[in-house]
Amino acid sequence: MGTLDYSTMSKLEDQLKLWGAKLKVLVASGEVASQESKIDSRKYLDEVKAKFDAAQARLHEAKEAGAEKWDTFKHALESSWKDLESAFTKLTH
Repeated sequence: MGTLDYSTMSKLEDQLKLWGAKLKVLVASGEVASQESKIDSRKYLDEVKAKFDAAQARLHEAKEAGAEKWDTFKHALESSWKDLESAFTKLTH
């Protein structure tokens, strides 16, 4: 992720918006699944949503902290980001 700059933050925010929109579509499409698969899907979607919320919170914290405190938030943001990215990849493939 390198150093904090507005371009990086903008890209991360754009990716979160895209994932948020996809998550809403997946939740909505899960409503038509069979009851058994609906329970399994809902559980996994809830896990992905929690990862999404965590990544969004970390990004917000890093953004609020500013460039001078980027190193403090960088590792936590990268970790949350990788967890979310992996979960989305698994969910959509």
